[in-house]
Amino acid sequence: MRFVIVTGMSGGGKSTALKMLEDAGFYCVDNLPVFLIEKFVELVSMTNSEISKVALGLDVRSDQSFEDATRVLGRLRERNYAFEILFMDADEKTLIKRYKETRRIHPLAVDGRVEDGVIRERKVLGNIRKSADYVIDTTTLLTRELKAELDRIFVDNAEYNSLMVTVMSFGFKHGIPADADLVFDVRFLPNPFYVEELKRKTGNDREVQEYVMGFPEAGTFLEKLTDMVRFLIPNYVKEGKYRLVIGIGCTGGKHRSVTLANELYGRMKDKGKYGITLYHRDVNSQGT
Repeated sequence: MRFVIVTGMSGGGKSTALKMLEDAGFYCVDNLPVFLIEKFVELVSMTNSEISKVALGLDVRSDQSFEDATRVLGRLRERNYAFEILFMDADEKTLIKRYKETRRIHPLAVDGRVEDGVIRERKVLGNIRKSADYVIDTTTLLTRELKAELDRIFVDNAEYNSLMVTVMSFGFKHGIPADADLVFDVRFLPNPFYVEELKRKTGNDREVQEYVMGFPEAGTFLEKLTDMVRFLIPNYVKEGKYRLVIGIGCTGGKHRSVTLANELYGRMKDKGKYGITLYHRDVNSQGT
């Protein structure tokens, strides 16, 4: 039997993940009272049980402290019950935004401030996050991208090292992304904005892609960048990094950066044990 504990930050996507796992054939239970967890595991693990895949949602809203739940999980391991831990996460800004949009009260926001609740929750969940088998950062993930990552782990049974890579195009005129770990400037390439027939197109259009990649410098840059990123990723994983944002910028974030971000994403997608997403921050902005 495959048994998955789904936990994580409130607003990190736990409920969505459980729904997707249910669609993938898992028997899902959310927020089971802590004192029933051991008995539940015993029942679904019986040899005559027809259940082969189980996902149990667990968070700080459970009826007892989260520390009690982690002690129960420890006892299960001592009794040789095998389970995996999936931790759903996002950065603080995103968690706060999601909570405010739902107008719900954060379970640990004693004074009503979502910000304080997020800080307290991250402290409470610190140990289980460190021991998680999989950490999925949903900060920039679309719903379909989250499904693809879950299918990769729990349907295709592919290896996964919990690193989520985001390739982001942007325009320097709109500011460097605050969350970018690596930033690359591609303004050394000729700007398609000054080619009349390409001005109103973007790096998602074939004509712009052919123009940008038609310069030998673009191909050389892409080769060197791909090689460096492939070298860095396993070393970031070794250091326990869960999220890597690669920013590729041009003047306005519509032509050159979009083209090269698409190219890098295409080269990195399905080539490793990491998750990867593509995001064009400024492609619909006005200007160059």
